[in-house]
Amino acid sequence: MSGPAVIGEPRLEAAGLPARILVVDDSRVNRLMLVRLLSSLGHEAEEAEDGEMALDRLRAEDAPPIDVVLLDLVMPGLDGYATLERIKADPLLTSIPVIVISDVDDLASVVRCIEMGAADYLPRPYEPSILRARIGTSLDNSRLLRTISRQRSALARFLSPQVAELVSSPEGEQMLLGHRRRITAVFCDLRGFTAFAETAEPEELLGVLREYHAAMGALVVEHGGTLEHFAGDGMLVFFNDPILQEDHELRAVRMAMAMRDRFADLAGPWRKRGYELGFGVGIAVGFATLGRIGFEGRHDYAAIGAVVILASRLSAKALDGQILLSQSAFAAIEGSFETESAGELELKGFSRPVPAYLALG
Repeated sequence: MSGPAVIGEPRLEAAGLPARILVVDDSRVNRLMLVRLLSSLGHEAEEAEDGEMALDRLRAEDAPPIDVVLLDLVMPGLDGYATLERIKADPLLTSIPVIVISDVDDLASVVRCIEMGAADYLPRPYEPSILRARIGTSLDNSRLLRTISRQRSALARFLSPQVAELVSSPEGEQMLLGHRRRITAVFCDLRGFTAFAETAEPEELLGVLREYHAAMGALVVEHGGTLEHFAGDGMLVFFNDPILQEDHELRAVRMAMAMRDRFADLAGPWRKRGYELGFGVGIAVGFATLGRIGFEGRHDYAAIGAVVILASRLSAKALDGQILLSQSAFAAIEGSFETESAGELELKGFSRPVPAYLALG
């Protein structure tokens, strides 16, 4: 059990937005003193007598979330160190700032708590104004992290998850400037879409595209691909950037096969409505330059290089249900999938015939 909590009368006006703060201490006197101080600052305080009670409260799904934890170290049962360790090990709790307030006033304890993830450490007796400032700083940092998380979620609605993560992190700036990497490029589009677009009503056209994009987009995310763009019925997806993937060639072919199967589910109902559409894919492996392109206010994250052009040209040659592989893509996945030669193909923009292969299953 610890001694009295504060120096002097806590007569401080509320600063910033109110927060819900959990006071964890086995001393009832300490808890009451802190609750009184927090109330004077405009915050809502809750109490826990030990570590287990604190963890139960933090994990309670039917209670308002806790914004900050004020944690004592010396408690019976689950002490402050163990409680802090469990908070920081729990993915659902780790972002909650924990300020340690303890009678244990030695450098080793301070270092240990900070290394374990504590936001701050205050020895008793503490100055109320200092505690007020530390709580304010912790709340500011916590709210900043939540803002970044919300922005990242909003970005993910418009960008692939990997690129949304990249553009919202400081370390991603260098990659956005441009870099060279070996990737697997996948280009796919619909067969018969131009004829369909010429005769379909705009509402029908948009309805088909929404179903198609939703189904294929979910498979891109599931297999870890980076969606560069939708262009009507066509889409370009690449693997091994911005996140490195040792099996990027295999991921690309698995995704293409899953797309082919999913398209078959979509095509049946479409045919009943008179929409005769097919689906083809081209896959190539090679080096590309990747980074940010565009202009102020409108940027994309793009892959530029012959590998992207080759994937696009192979897709244009693919018949309904075909997945055409370049020579390098075939070499990377040979033995993992059933394949067969598609011969040498005349591709637009390539001076010589290009060997290609079919990924069958």
